[in-house]
Amino acid sequence: MRGWLTNSPTVPEPSSAETVTKDAFFGGAFHLLQPARGGLRSGDDALLLAATVEPGQGGIAADLGSGSGAVALAAAIRAPALAVTLAERDPAMADLARRTLALPQNADLSGRLRLVELDLLLPRLGREAAGLADGAFDLVLTNPPFHPAGGRASPDAARAAAKAEPDAAFTARWIAVAAALLRHAGRFHMIGRPDQIATIAAACGNRLGGLTIRPVHAKADAPAVRILCAATRGSRAPLRLLPPVVLDAATREALGQGRFTVAMT
Repeated sequence: MRGWLTNSPTVPEPSSAETVTKDAFFGGAFHLLQPARGGLRSGDDALLLAATVEPGQGGIAADLGSGSGAVALAAAIRAPALAVTLAERDPAMADLARRTLALPQNADLSGRLRLVELDLLLPRLGREAAGLADGAFDLVLTNPPFHPAGGRASPDAARAAAKAEPDAAFTARWIAVAAALLRHAGRFHMIGRPDQIATIAAACGNRLGGLTIRPVHAKADAPAVRILCAATRGSRAPLRLLPPVVLDAATREALGQGRFTVAMT
């Protein structure tokens, strides 16, 4: 899917102009440091996931696999009462996130954002030692690696690790951790591939109910390219399939400016 970064002002970060760019999102409402080449650069997927956050959302959210922070910062801009914990494993991306949070352009958000560097698939005691406690979050947002294990991988190792599942059981383990982090009635929001519906539903199991899915289409007459999923900790409601999101020109413009909300209820 085409990213919005092609339309975002980009200024090389002076300390590492060869490897890092500083990109403006939401019309300059926040800035993000990202790899200039290789690694994972944020675009439509991150903004679509953030668009599922209602402006009135409060409490504490976790952004699992946060990269350099696009989802977390966009969510914090959209929901002024929301605090967000960024959780990232890769040291290079965690460093970019740390530097992103310290940018003067993001100073108004700094009191509501914190970074935890850890492997999310650690056992509970390991996660808690790193600062990520079970049952502590009102909302979990995640854009995990979701390209099939064993498929065609990017030649860039960092990008491949950020986009591809390491094995077939990865998504189920990731969702189990997300569910453990949520308080009762907390909300889980994820973006993934359409062919993951069965896997996601099975992984939610008895932990996360009321699974709601919105397909995302690049064109109205084309197959879905992504799904947005939401579920609630402890709910027993059945699965629901909501109307699709079509990324036409008007929707893309609104998404890129932070003016588009994807209702998941």
